[in-house]
This record gives sequence, C-alpha cells and structure tokens, in this order.
Amino acid sequence: MTTTAPSAEIVQVAAPAPAGPARLRRRRARRSTPLTIAMLAALAYFLLPLCWLLVASTKSTQDLFNSFGLWFSHAPQLLTNIKETFAQDDGVFLHWLLNTAVYAGVSAVGAALLAAAAGYGFAKFRFRGDRVAFNLVLGAVMVPATALAIPTYLLFAKAGLVNTPWAVILPSLVNPFGLYLMRVYAEDAVPDSLLEAARIDGAGEARIFFRIALRLLAPGLVTVLLFTLVATWNNYFLPLIMLNDPKLYPITVGLSSWAAQAQNGGGGADSDMLALVVTGSLLSIVPLVVAFLLLQRYWQSGLATGSVKQ
Repeated sequence: MTTTAPSAEIVQVAAPAPAGPARLRRRRARRSTPLTIAMLAALAYFLLPLCWLLVASTKSTQDLFNSFGLWFSHAPQLLTNIKETFAQDDGVFLHWLLNTAVYAGVSAVGAALLAAAAGYGFAKFRFRGDRVAFNLVLGAVMVPATALAIPTYLLFAKAGLVNTPWAVILPSLVNPFGLYLMRVYAEDAVPDSLLEAARIDGAGEARIFFRIALRLLAPGLVTVLLFTLVATWNNYFLPLIMLNDPKLYPITVGLSSWAAQAQNGGGGADSDMLALVVTGSLLSIVPLVVAFLLLQRYWQSGLATGSVKQ
C-alpha cells in the first residue's frame, strides 16, 4: 500500500521589479516648466539689483550715465570710489556705519532676548488674561511700523529722548512677530519634564530660563536676532523723524542726505556724489552678508528642530 504524501504548496511572493531605465527617465523628466520659469524670474528679481550695484560701484559718475548698466566700464575704479566714500565730509561715512552697527546690534540683541523671555512665558506659564494678551500681540503684528512713527515721536519728545540714540534703539526692541515666533518655538523646544526636574532640584525660574531654556531656544533666538538686525539696519523712516544731528545718522539717512546733495547739485554726470552714494550702498550691505554667513548654521538648525520627534 503506497501512501502519497500531500504535496506542499509553495507560495512565492514576487518582489517588485526594479525600476528600469525608462521609468527612471520618466521620473527625472517630471519637471514643471511654469515652476522653473517662476523660480528663474524670482532669482533674477533678487540678483539683478545686486549685480547692478556691484557693477555700478566700479564706475565713475560719468560712466554711470554713459555705459551699460549691467557691465563694467573700460576703467573700473572700485578702490578709488571706496577711498573717496570714506574720505567724503571728513570721514562721516564711517561714523554713519558705526552708528548703524550700534543701533542694529543693540536692538537685535535686546529684541531677541525680550522676545525669548516673553515667548517662553506665554508658552510655559498660564496666568489670567494670557490668551487676551497674546491675541493683542498677534494684532500688533498687523499694524505697520509707519503708522506708529508719529505717536512714537510725540512720546519720545515728551520724554526728551528725541535726537538721541535711544530714540532709534528703544522702539526697535519691541518685536511682536519675534515674540510670536519664540512662543511657537518654545512650546516644542523646551520639554515640560525638563523644567519640572529643574524645579524639583531647587532651581528658580530665572535660573531655569537663563541656564536651561535659553540654550534650548538658541536657534529661534538667532532667527529673531537676524530679522531684527536686518529691519533695524535698513530702517529709514524712524531715524529720519527722530534724529536731527548728522553725526547720529544711520547709514540709510546719511546716504539719503548725500543723494539729496547730488540732486541739488544737478545730479548729472558732473556730480561726484552719485558715485559715492552707489558705493556707499554696496558697502552698507557687506555687514549684513557677513552676519548671515556667520549665523546661518544656527538658523538652519532652528528650522529643522522639531521635524523629527523621537
């Protein structure tokens, strides 16, 4: 008697076939022509003014009118223009540059610290009226700075702070958008368990903020610092109405006064002030570029923080 063993059924699961060359080519060919055109247009929009400024800074006033705007002249004189810019009016350009660095530096550091403290408070503490207060902050983001310039001038005139550096620094310390950004960032960047452990160990709230929370908030802090630095460095209207002494001018108001002198002098090819204004504009953006290059690694790490949750 023969017994036939039941045949074992073997189930084979076919592995997905590797993508062939045709499929890879189709994936690589998936490009959006309108999106590419839009990106190129945006790139040209941002880079062309910088290219023009760099090229124009190498020209004399006559070449600014007689040569092509996006190409160098036959006799570039960038170093000569830089020397004349710093020598004009007994070196007042360097004084304007130092004023701007002080205004922007103090305002950026102060605004970043205040925004970090307030954002941390809104994120980690509950108190009566916290939602109303934060909604007022969000409403302040929608108010343009120019609408507050005249009331701010009247307040500072009553306090006797007009025509002083504090008239530029103090209004720049208030940054509603920075506060909102730090509040959102602090909610995830600072764990509640870490704060509770520090309180159990006997640490006070001020020590917890400066020793623990502030270090965790460093990427967001640098982001607010950069935003405030750029805003204060490029601020024109507030210093214009607050300052009367040319020695207190920032770079924006100072270059504007030179441009007004060039226009009053005819503003033609015979005026040397126009080349100095262009060269001064180029020199004024160099510190901002250096600041972004030095601090961008903190900014990039801040944007990536919270994207992966363990």
